[in-house]
Amino acid sequence: MKLLAWTSGLPNEWSVKPLRALAKYWVSNVDKIPSDDEMPVRLCNYSEVYKNEFVTLNLEFMWGTATKAEILKFRLAINDVVITKDSEDWNDIGVPALVCETTDDLICGYHLAILRPNDGRILGRFLFRCLQAKPVRAQLELAASDGVTRFGLSKSEIGGTWVPVPPLDQQQAIADYLDRETARIDALIAAKERLLVLLAEKRQALITRAVTRGLDPNVPLRDSGIPWLGMIPAHWKVVRLRFLVQVMSGATPDTGKSEYWDGEIPWVSPKDMKRDEIADSEDHVTSAALTDSALRLVPIGAVLVVVRGMILAHSFPVALTVREVTINQDMKALLCRGAICPQYLRDFLRAVSRHVVSLADSSAHGTRKLETEILGQLLVCVPPMEEQVKISTHVAVQTAELDRLSTLMAETIALLKERRAALIAAAVTGQIHIPSEAVA
Repeated sequence: MKLLAWTSGLPNEWSVKPLRALAKYWVSNVDKIPSDDEMPVRLCNYSEVYKNEFVTLNLEFMWGTATKAEILKFRLAINDVVITKDSEDWNDIGVPALVCETTDDLICGYHLAILRPNDGRILGRFLFRCLQAKPVRAQLELAASDGVTRFGLSKSEIGGTWVPVPPLDQQQAIADYLDRETARIDALIAAKERLLVLLAEKRQALITRAVTRGLDPNVPLRDSGIPWLGMIPAHWKVVRLRFLVQVMSGATPDTGKSEYWDGEIPWVSPKDMKRDEIADSEDHVTSAALTDSALRLVPIGAVLVVVRGMILAHSFPVALTVREVTINQDMKALLCRGAICPQYLRDFLRAVSRHVVSLADSSAHGTRKLETEILGQLLVCVPPMEEQVKISTHVAVQTAELDRLSTLMAETIALLKERRAALIAAAVTGQIHIPSEAVA
């Protein structure tokens, strides 16, 4: 055995063994395609394992079919550990889930492997925690072969994974300890995540009120005549978006021509639309791409929107350019005319995003698309320009504080997750002392 770094610090009474010496294991070939000559079963598929630490009957398993031989071989048993065997990303290989509840018709699906611990050698609960520990799971990640579109593990690579093996009573103590400690950390993470949701809701409510009611609580209101908009200040206008902006489309330069790519000009696509202001992008194009294609520079102060993509099923990303950029064909740039301020328009579109999402249509492949004509018909509240500027300034100041709190909360969640991962790794490699009460 090539000595792994983490094995040097193991307690004297511990050993290190390959997984093949500790468990039986099978690579499942049960697919999702039903067959009339097979028996109905429930399939535990990749998503159930990847998204959940524990397989229980509360999960929504899909129905499928399997042969009698497949059912006998791949039926899940309590204390089995199921791992992801194939994935599009190498660091998603070897993700484990512990089977805590099962039935006679619950079968392990494709892209997964079952590990069934040998009695008297290793506990399923301890093996599960070992495979959560990065030093152990990294062996599977590194062993995964790179295929055309996916990474995958062979059965021999799974069996060759080295695992720390304490005495059984210590395995039990470590598993009990980690169950308690991870539950405590998970409760903290859940509480922080709830606060993040509340901050996001407060942010949205603040923007919506400002751009639909203004900043003066005593201003006279009138019915806008629009069911989804309701009452607005009496002196505001309601104008269709097409009268307020000029629309610019995007394009993709020839991806086969290297001289068009990796330049200095940002090429914005929906994946970049995760912030309020766009100053850069993941991909860049050259000036040659501008000269030779339909691509055009979008000026500073344009409002960028996503008009095609699955994200339109639930969100309408909007951002403001703070430097010249280009955009791809799934985007539109709205160039404001004199009656509306770009910052205000961005805020208004964010406020009514739920309504805009309802206007998107589905294509034959399920992709959502917002037609330019439909977007142009959107009714926009238009206060006097001076009031628009005041509203946008107010929104910027108030959301900045909420964003600061959200960032701190997200950083705290990340630290808690790091702490959780480090705790598991330290416990299963003997780097921390398990409290004596855990052994009781």
